[in-house]
Amino acid sequence: MSTAVTVGVFAEPTRRVGGWWIAGFGAAWLGLWMAQLTPIQLLLPLQVNSLIATDTWQDSVLVFGLVSGLSSIFAIIAYPLTGALSDRTTSRFGRRRPWILGGALLFAVSLGLLSVQSTVPGVAITWSLAITGFCALSSALTAMISDQVPVKQRGFVSGIVSAPQAAGIIVGIVLVSFVFTGLLLGYAALAVLLVLLVLPFLILAPDAVLERIDRAPLTFVGMVRGFWISPRAYPDFGWTLLSRILVNIGNALITGLLLYFLIFGLGRPESGAEDDLLIVTLIYMVFSIIASIVGGRLSDRWMRRKPFVFTSAALQAAGALLLLVFASFETVLLAAAMLGAGYGCFLAVDQALATQVLPDARTRGKDLGIMNIASAVPQALAPMLGALIVVAFGGFSALFVIAAVIATLGALAVLPIKAAR
Repeated sequence: MSTAVTVGVFAEPTRRVGGWWIAGFGAAWLGLWMAQLTPIQLLLPLQVNSLIATDTWQDSVLVFGLVSGLSSIFAIIAYPLTGALSDRTTSRFGRRRPWILGGALLFAVSLGLLSVQSTVPGVAITWSLAITGFCALSSALTAMISDQVPVKQRGFVSGIVSAPQAAGIIVGIVLVSFVFTGLLLGYAALAVLLVLLVLPFLILAPDAVLERIDRAPLTFVGMVRGFWISPRAYPDFGWTLLSRILVNIGNALITGLLLYFLIFGLGRPESGAEDDLLIVTLIYMVFSIIASIVGGRLSDRWMRRKPFVFTSAALQAAGALLLLVFASFETVLLAAAMLGAGYGCFLAVDQALATQVLPDARTRGKDLGIMNIASAVPQALAPMLGALIVVAFGGFSALFVIAAVIATLGALAVLPIKAAR
């Protein structure tokens, strides 16, 4: 069995990571995605709706959007900041491990606090703290790919990041809907599972120690300057970042308001909305997992990333337009398959692509933190943007058109990239 070993902290890894490393890595991401996406898809909308006491569903969507929007501000700061700090961490346990542990604990504690909030401001603040922990944890885990996984294995390993994203949603929804019912038990279960699933990788995965003599100077001015990566100096990084922003917004505009669309767009009974969401999410999950693993492996074998990005964006755009033309629950199921396949493939291949366009090996954590903003922030902002679109146009039709256009633009953005085919 191979292990992840690098010659020097900043060297490009050449030895393939083994099955135990991949299994632990996947488990950690399963816990992370479960703890982040289950609240976004189900718990937070229900919690917000119960607190504002209004019969107007648009008000509920807007308030939920504002809560998510505030958390996105925290994410914009936390992602590159924690990534930059992990690049400079000289702990004897390694650079990334302290941030994996700290991020998981902050995330878990914040979820516990979130469960007992009785005001919208309280929900907004505690969810923003939870997102900060999420950013610290995911930033450190993502940097481990560049630190320890060779380029020819990154498509597959990146698929191990995206597959648990789909599985985390369905497992989380099942748990909080049928096992740990109620906000208190639901949030508590997600917090405990997060820590338990992260611990094996935290304990067993190697993490090279950065010597103090090799640590880059840490100054406020230097940190702020480092957050700006010139697209003119590093065009491949800029185009990859733009593509990720656009595709993630296109996907999140639909998935972020899926519960509201089922209830208010299709007129599904609110009492059975959770069951409907579970079925739709299950289909999304299955196709996303298959596409992420298969797409990641094929992109490694052929050493091509761009064709997979085009295909994934096309599937997402087609799924969005399908909802526009044929609005029914059966159509939602078909669209879920298309959206899941497209997004799963994109996540796997795009993550591998991102690791190939980093400007400097010494700042992998910070640079991937900036790149990860393009994944987390659209998920946080999409409910608010989607709500504004729905309210402005009086329905969901415009939302689907805009989502399709944005996803298509995201595919076109990878055309100028030269570091990958």
